[in-house]
Amino acid sequence: MADTQPPPSGYIDPNFPNPNGPDDATIIIYGYTPSLAVALLGSILFLLALLLHTHQLLQHRTWYFVTVPLGILFEIVGYIFRTLSSRLDPYRVTFFVVQYFFIVVAPVFFAAGIYTVLSILILRTGNNTSNKFSPLPPKVIVWVFVTCDVVATGVQVAGAALIGVAESNRRDATTPNDILLAGLAFQAFTFAVFIVLFAAFVVRARKVLFGVVGVGFVSAFAAAVVLVYVRVCFRLAETAEGLFGALNTHEVFFGCLEFAPVVAAIWVLGIWHPGRCIAGQVGNTD
Repeated sequence: MADTQPPPSGYIDPNFPNPNGPDDATIIIYGYTPSLAVALLGSILFLLALLLHTHQLLQHRTWYFVTVPLGILFEIVGYIFRTLSSRLDPYRVTFFVVQYFFIVVAPVFFAAGIYTVLSILILRTGNNTSNKFSPLPPKVIVWVFVTCDVVATGVQVAGAALIGVAESNRRDATTPNDILLAGLAFQAFTFAVFIVLFAAFVVRARKVLFGVVGVGFVSAFAAAVVLVYVRVCFRLAETAEGLFGALNTHEVFFGCLEFAPVVAAIWVLGIWHPGRCIAGQVGNTD
């Protein structure tokens, strides 16, 4: 009986024949064969950042910032699996889903650290119960935005997994992509709200704030926040274009708008680490 399945639609590497294993899709879901150089560079840079952040975490005992090293560890795992995709089998769905899961989830940990730092800054410019400079209490900021990020990321991971299943079975991946898009849109919206709250706090508390931590740390922290948001916006635009859009099928965009901003943000937070830059003892965020 003739094969009634439609021919594969998507990228197939002419220099990397499909092994056609049980876990292989008919196309490379990435839209390209992942670069070994990018994957290895990511693994190395994040490993060095992990050493830097872990050292400062232990030295300054900034346990409220422990989510950042955890997120870096996720990035390392993600880029290791991109390396496996590049060298062993770019068609393998497991490699794609695992690297996507860890690279997508990692910024949730970074964002949690960012939310916590803002709560610490609020505490340092006021007290545990009130602050005339902040529209929301520190505890509310942390829990509301972390919860929103967890929900958004869960939806994204579910969408990515369903895309992998659809491509493996040669089915239409439009609905899974829409699920992924919904998670990213929600994440972009909530992070934009956080940026507005952060900017409002800085403007209102600038005289006290700059005396506590200095302009340098506030500027570096703001840069890290913007870099993380650039990554969120890229993922949103990429998914909105669809599986075969230009952003999704050219790794240069991944390198410049996913890889580079996150690496830069993590190193900025490592160089201007809150353990060194936030003067005095910090209180409880409760």
